[in-house]
Amino acid sequence: MGSPDFALPALRALAEHYEVAGVVTQPDRASGRGRALKSPPVKLLARELGIPVIQPEKLKQPEALEQLRLWSPDLIVVAAFGQILRKDVLDLPPLGCINVHASLLPRWRGAAPINAAILHGDQETGITIMKMDAGLDTGPMLRQRSIRLTRDDTAGSVFEALSHLGADLLIETLPDYLSGEIQPVPQPEEGATYAPMLKKEEGRLDFTRPAEELERRVRAFNPWPGAFMDFEGALLKVHRAHTLLVPPIFAQSNSVAAEDEQGRKWGDVRGAEVGQRLVHRDQPAVAAGGGILILDEVQPAGKKSMSGKSFLAGTRNWASR
Repeated sequence: MGSPDFALPALRALAEHYEVAGVVTQPDRASGRGRALKSPPVKLLARELGIPVIQPEKLKQPEALEQLRLWSPDLIVVAAFGQILRKDVLDLPPLGCINVHASLLPRWRGAAPINAAILHGDQETGITIMKMDAGLDTGPMLRQRSIRLTRDDTAGSVFEALSHLGADLLIETLPDYLSGEIQPVPQPEEGATYAPMLKKEEGRLDFTRPAEELERRVRAFNPWPGAFMDFEGALLKVHRAHTLLVPPIFAQSNSVAAEDEQGRKWGDVRGAEVGQRLVHRDQPAVAAGGGILILDEVQPAGKKSMSGKSFLAGTRNWASR
């Protein structure tokens, strides 16, 4: 069971090592300006592999449950499916339901664990292979594997890395689980956090917040829902950015020697009000809490993505009040 690109490596790996009776994925959805129906990536791969597919709006639909019973699976593997499994589905396979979850549980249960890890400045994240129960990502764990997060990571890059890590760890774990060599271990009570489903409006940059937090928000919401700000009555998308931090002791000065997050000296930063648009070393920037956010890559409404310098070269009123 799965829907987005994240589940593709796991499905391909399962098909190489086991008999996959069928695939359950989300229905086709209208997409793009033309609102044409678009199939989930998992459906396309399942058809390529010759595996039967069903796309119930809800698993509780009688025909969906009947098909699951006809397939008679020994085990159900779930990877970013997008629906909560009811007890009658969890109890259907003799060996239960296994989930490939993109966090180091119990941290970041829920729908958007990758985004949450970046947004909150976590130093690491990873994959947890868990046996599912009736709760939301609360089931006992089989194995975990971690990766380090860097200041260059976006949700997209971590999504890609964890999709392959998840498939590898799944195939490594299943033989030991099926043989009984490893048993599920309950999650610790301490350290549990929740990552709710993202909403488009969460991408709006609030420049009263710390500049470092805004930089993480840009990375955490790339590629979706994307970070953005208002500019001349339209939305300006911000795809990449970095910070220039003002030492707190000098934050109220008219002119301070500041440095960026790598410690490089950037010269003087004139005092600016929160939200004020600036030009810094030929790049667009905005004053925020504790520093400025420098916009490295942006996308104006109706145009293609471009570097901050290119955007600034074609924009007249960026630094005007």
